[in-house]
Amino acid sequence: MTQALRPNTAGSFFATDGKAHPLQDALTVATLVLGVLSFATSFFHGLHLLTSWTGLLGIIVGMYGQWISETTRERTGLILGLGASGVGFLIGMAHGGLFGGLIG
Repeated sequence: MTQALRPNTAGSFFATDGKAHPLQDALTVATLVLGVLSFATSFFHGLHLLTSWTGLLGIIVGMYGQWISETTRERTGLILGLGASGVGFLIGMAHGGLFGGLIG
């Protein structure tokens, strides 16, 4: 008697359905990159424009990614990127905001 081979995802934290999700993976990577960039530049007061804009973009991309995500792996990366983007965005806003010094 032969048994069909199926991936054992029951015990895996990063369970996947075995299908490719190129859009979701691209959104996850983009959110992580934007989050790390926003968080890293938030330590420099003069980079508040870069910090706040990358943070805002990371939040928008990450929220859309959460909306269409299908696996735990994608959602984990998106949440990490969203957290870093949010922290960077808020610190960038505190240092001068999206248009600080350019308008008004």
